[in-house]
Amino acid sequence: MKLLRYGPAGQEKPGLLDDQGQVRDLSEIIPDLSGDALTAQSIGKLRGVDITTLPLVPGTPQDDLRLGACVGDIGKFICIGLNYADHAAESGLEVPPEPVIFNKWTSAVVGPNDDVLIPRGSEKTDWEVELGIVIGTGGSYIDEADAMNHIAGFCVVNDVSEREYQIERAGTWDKGKGCDTFGPTGPWLVTPDEVGDYDNLSMWLDVDGKRYQNGSTATMVYKVPFLVAYCSRFMSLQPGDVISTGTPPGVGMGQNPPVYLKGGEVMRLGIQGLGEQQQKVGNA
Repeated sequence: MKLLRYGPAGQEKPGLLDDQGQVRDLSEIIPDLSGDALTAQSIGKLRGVDITTLPLVPGTPQDDLRLGACVGDIGKFICIGLNYADHAAESGLEVPPEPVIFNKWTSAVVGPNDDVLIPRGSEKTDWEVELGIVIGTGGSYIDEADAMNHIAGFCVVNDVSEREYQIERAGTWDKGKGCDTFGPTGPWLVTPDEVGDYDNLSMWLDVDGKRYQNGSTATMVYKVPFLVAYCSRFMSLQPGDVISTGTPPGVGMGQNPPVYLKGGEVMRLGIQGLGEQQQKVGNA
């Protein structure tokens, strides 16, 4: 299934994408695509629904029908740094001996086609296409062998980053990762049965039509089940938490010379089987 949230910002309703690419309303079945609605039991109930009986939502998703982030009320937005060997190399850094964990503040979360705003004073705002894991069944100290049973689905994340704030100023990476609008998420949450080989998904990102990132989840150092198990050692994972798993090479910081967003650009990005995002870049 491809699950989504549609409607004006702050008023999104749950829905799913049918085989004709149209949105069907789920609001009579679940209040939102969040929390307990993402557990294995809830997803199982959704599978039993006759899609043709669900109300058809007018409009074309990501055209004249706005989509919000595909997960509502995200509890934790957990990110993994330097998780692609080729991205670590372009950053001039070694692959870490354990996953690097940082956070995006949930106030950064926006829809897949909402504007991204460069913070005031920023000169090094960058892009990162990433595979997002959505937790369905929570837990602590999850066994790696059981990790996939805790995943509701996967989605596209643009881990927008301000590199000066992240690297050159005192403090942790979080400072440059959680600015408002720095977390476009979606367009849809795709359940694992429809994703296929999540270890070999092509992923890409363009800025103003120029291809900067062209990679694959195959070059991830720490794989999906390991990351779920690893994160659960340090915090309880809960339904609706999102883990963004790192980016392939081609970020602006890695260009020679570096290229950063100034405002007025259009970012377009996607992951095989998980859909596409497009954001106009503005200034806060």
